[in-house]
Amino acid sequence: MFISSAFAQTAGASGDAQSTLMSMLPLVLMFVVLYFVMIRPQMKKQKEHKAMVEALAKGDEIVTAGGFLGKVSKIGETYIGVELADGMEVQMQRSAVVQVLPKGTLK
Repeated sequence: MFISSAFAQTAGASGDAQSTLMSMLPLVLMFVVLYFVMIRPQMKKQKEHKAMVEALAKGDEIVTAGGFLGKVSKIGETYIGVELADGMEVQMQRSAVVQVLPKGTLK
């Protein structure tokens, strides 16, 4: 009589641990999907932007975060000089550059 109840209790205890693990599986899967769908592409985009900003050179034609098109006239450590029109030059942060245009785009 005592032996059969002992076997029944052990079987129930191992089943609870397995059901707890199975109930946490969807949560773990959600985090894995979130990483591959949102976090990883964003990190890749940041790395590409950083490489583009570091590769800026004098004479590059750029688009800024404010939507201005201009040509890089001066390069500093954190700031660049951008010529928006003939004789009109502004200074802005390097990180404000969104895109480098092909040569000859601005005329």
